[in-house]
Amino acid sequence: MTISISNQAFDELLHQGKVDSSQHPDPDDGLDLIYNYPRLLGKGYWREIQLRPGLDLCIGDLRLCDRTIFECPETEHSLHYHFHFSGGHEDKYTSIRGGQYIFHGSGLTPKIKSESYHEQPFLEVEFTIQPEFLRSFAGNSEGQLPKELQHLIRPYDQLKYHRCGTATLPMQRVAQQILHCPYRGIAKRIYLEGKVLELMGMLLGQEIEIRDGKSNIQSLQPDVVDRIHHAREILLQRLDNPLSLNELARRVGLNECTLKRGFRSCFGTTVFGYLRHYKLEQARQLLDTGEMKITEIAHAMGYNSRSPFAAAFRKQFGMNPKEYQKMRKNSV
Repeated sequence: MTISISNQAFDELLHQGKVDSSQHPDPDDGLDLIYNYPRLLGKGYWREIQLRPGLDLCIGDLRLCDRTIFECPETEHSLHYHFHFSGGHEDKYTSIRGGQYIFHGSGLTPKIKSESYHEQPFLEVEFTIQPEFLRSFAGNSEGQLPKELQHLIRPYDQLKYHRCGTATLPMQRVAQQILHCPYRGIAKRIYLEGKVLELMGMLLGQEIEIRDGKSNIQSLQPDVVDRIHHAREILLQRLDNPLSLNELARRVGLNECTLKRGFRSCFGTTVFGYLRHYKLEQARQLLDTGEMKITEIAHAMGYNSRSPFAAAFRKQFGMNPKEYQKMRKNSV
């Protein structure tokens, strides 16, 4: 079954499901709003936080009932970053899956139909920045951006710029820290704004490298990038018995040096750094279910004891597993 709905109708349905303050993790923040996802379309929640004028953050944790097509009218668009931990959607111009992002400049968004998939749950972080807010960081009185970034701000009668990419592990870590913010009130707002700006800094740095022709990702041949992504798929299929670097390289038709260089270029870390990150993300999801003890999860992830697991978990998520469990119990 396929559900089609206009953006306007969706917004009206969503805003009917505002969560009562008694169920809100930070009820005293009037600029932090949570909505139950419309039951007609799925289940979960959508969270909107205005950090300051010109800077908004959204978090979505939901599952669709069916394949859903959102009918989006032509509209003016601010700068926008959209990262998916899981779930995916596509339209005429872009396609995104788990671990990927879309970065939009400001300008005109054409009329499109966006198809969202229901096979996997959606977990996403996105933020919107007004052009004036970005210009405030320009470092000159005119608010003039460097030439490598001027394409990001276009008049609203010109098609916006966009770029899709695979999030590096540093990007994913910051997005996870946003998702699992341990604070409330003013501490929360300062923490989240800092993380959003950190992500924006990474994106702009990457954008400048691409424009200057210095991006390692841009220098890889498309066939090599495909092979690197295939290597990642093999790696994740063999979590309990990973291949050696030499064997993994052989499987995808690359030499070991190209595999290591390409993996770091595409994902911002080593092959086994990526594996460790992925397994800790699995551990986080197991903690969410509450079905296993922390020691059991540690052993399932290949750790001999709870202590090194807790240290690795803290390094990745900014808190130990017990603190994370407590935070989740107090959240929506």
